[in-house]
Amino acid sequence: LTLLVPFTCHLSSSLNILITFPYLPPSDDLADDLEDVDFEDTGNAEDDNEGWETEDEMEAEAEQDDSDVTFSKHTGSVFCVSLDPATNNLAVTGGEDDKAYVWRVSDGEVLMECTGHKDSVTCAVFSHDSSLVASGDMSGMIKVWKVETKEEVWSFEVGDLEWLEWHPCAPVLLAGTDDGSVWMWKIPAGDCKTLQSPGCQATSGKVLPDGKRAVVGYEDGTVRVWDLKQGNAIHVIKGQDGHQGALTCLACNKDGSLVLTGSVDGSAKLINTTTGKVVGALSVEGGKAKGSKDEEETNSVESVGFCNILPLVAVAYLDGTLAIYDLSTQVLRHRCQHEAGIVHLHWEESSSVVSTCSLDGALRLWDARSGNMVSEYRGHTAEILDFTINREATLAVTASGDNQAKVFCLQRPDR
Repeated sequence: LTLLVPFTCHLSSSLNILITFPYLPPSDDLADDLEDVDFEDTGNAEDDNEGWETEDEMEAEAEQDDSDVTFSKHTGSVFCVSLDPATNNLAVTGGEDDKAYVWRVSDGEVLMECTGHKDSVTCAVFSHDSSLVASGDMSGMIKVWKVETKEEVWSFEVGDLEWLEWHPCAPVLLAGTDDGSVWMWKIPAGDCKTLQSPGCQATSGKVLPDGKRAVVGYEDGTVRVWDLKQGNAIHVIKGQDGHQGALTCLACNKDGSLVLTGSVDGSAKLINTTTGKVVGALSVEGGKAKGSKDEEETNSVESVGFCNILPLVAVAYLDGTLAIYDLSTQVLRHRCQHEAGIVHLHWEESSSVVSTCSLDGALRLWDARSGNMVSEYRGHTAEILDFTINREATLAVTASGDNQAKVFCLQRPDR
């Protein structure tokens, strides 16, 4: 059976992926500030289902493999990866096989298998202190596991899941869904609060560093800054200054004073989170999505991010352009071209190096000061769908459509 299915994990909705699989017969505190938030009681939900395997991708071998560890437990595409924030020694990956795995990056040993999902696991993240790990599937089944005991401590089912994120300093989990709701739970008690839907998908979300506000982007192009304690929208950014298409990604700077948003409309917007004003609009001219049949198709923004040590921002586009902008002047400093569309970018914690993963299966490191590529790492036989880098920027962990996750030791001349 061969299906052409839309894939929207990080990319714009215009991308389709051809999947072939065997026939199966049908089978019948919020820190202290938020202690007094009015949460409602919610129940638990559980289910179990097995994934599938794409044999061609499993059998393919890369001509060049720069990785140090390969994690091959998944039997379908690996959609997401996160590192535990406390030690950076553990990774969690989620995949098309309806499972998440927690494993050691040093040797790939499985510490925990997270089962019971109904659909592809597209979100998997550790809590701020690494004591809990949450996994969420496309159908909206969310589960939380205690890492130390490997036991499931909470589960809940929402609408189709768009994103999942932990609060930066409390055992509180947030999720955005396709009906526009943003859910917030205390874990493991399950006390619940929801932020009102504007009637369209909540496509991306981020809790700001102060832990009191969250920024959420929506399918209609609006951006809302929410007060988590009161449950109301402090600012709504829309209209001419705002985006004219669905939000695809967003990121905040270190103190949370600025948010950078990206959209299918091909633009990135800088928003002051205190005033709710758009203070900058960034775009590159002339780009069309790689492989696009529709010449009028907009070059979607796929990923954005702030440099921590210099006034620079990066914007990654579906046409393979990585644009580096000066934050103070909003001038385009460098245009770093890729042969294939970019899926995700990641700034190193304490340097001017920004990394990208793309549809050609390569991981690349760029020096944002010069615009030059520092290094390139290969090993996957399909597109990289997600990646992350540890605090010291000594290793990267990638997730790919070839059913594998890989660990790459990052070497640079200045190390």
